[in-house]
Amino acid sequence: MGPGNNTRISEFQLLGFSEKPELQPLIFGLFLSMYLITVFGNLLLILAISSDAHLHTPMYFFLANLSFVDICFTSTTIPKMLMNIQTQSKVITYKGCLSQMYFLILFAGLDVFLLTVMAYDCFVAICHPLHYIVIMNPWLCGLLVLVSWILSILDSVLQTSMVLWLSFCTKIEIPHFFCELNQMNQHACSDNFLNNMVLYFATMLLVGGPLVGILYSYSKIVSTILGISSAQGKYKAFSTCASHLSVVSLFYCMSLGVYLRSAAPQSSHTSAVASVMYTVVTPMLNPFIYSLRNRDIKRVLMRIFGIIYSWPPQLFM
Repeated sequence: MGPGNNTRISEFQLLGFSEKPELQPLIFGLFLSMYLITVFGNLLLILAISSDAHLHTPMYFFLANLSFVDICFTSTTIPKMLMNIQTQSKVITYKGCLSQMYFLILFAGLDVFLLTVMAYDCFVAICHPLHYIVIMNPWLCGLLVLVSWILSILDSVLQTSMVLWLSFCTKIEIPHFFCELNQMNQHACSDNFLNNMVLYFATMLLVGGPLVGILYSYSKIVSTILGISSAQGKYKAFSTCASHLSVVSLFYCMSLGVYLRSAAPQSSHTSAVASVMYTVVTPMLNPFIYSLRNRDIKRVLMRIFGIIYSWPPQLFM
């Protein structure tokens, strides 16, 4: 028995946010701006980390990987949406939809795992500072990132492969600006019980599991900080993980909000708007959170901008 939809449908319709022609230029400009801010902000963060030897530490190594993943995560959906608006076409091919789902699941999983690894890094830095260099050695850091990639790839391959066995008998209109896995399962005309079970199980295991790890790490971190006698020591310890805590809270609150909205009876338009929060807004805000709250990053960025401003005007002509 082969995949059920190979001969039944060849393309899908991505409805996006609005069908009103007068709103398309506004939507195009808004998302193009957010996409450019996301890409350049995260690229600047990667440049700052790679160009300064003082930032070649485990925390910034994981942050550079997170910035790279955020660029890829956003690039999976936004360019296609912008192209559809520009060409006034809502079509995405079956293969294109599967490819988009594969990379979306891959980079979303990497986001979750990297945030969990960074929580562990904060835990070791605050709770075991004397053993930090020994524990967070380059070999372990590389291994943690490698395992994150392997788990994300396996999950993405599994979820995408399950879609291959679904049949789509009619013209499919997806009320999103990207091919969302849950929407694909709902629009299938064949039995999707196994797909939904795999989706829920994978979500509980690969999202709920890391969340438990993050909560455990921060429970230990809070306990350690409360045990510090001096106010200056508490502030220094808290500032070590404040940026990461902000990003984690933003990511999981946005994701939880989207999940609750998708489970509640509501318009598909509202669900699509909610999806923007974790697919676009969160990757866009991450560079600002880490740069504005981090003296080392701000110092390097100021040096980079100082070098750019000192270049002779002839280089830009």
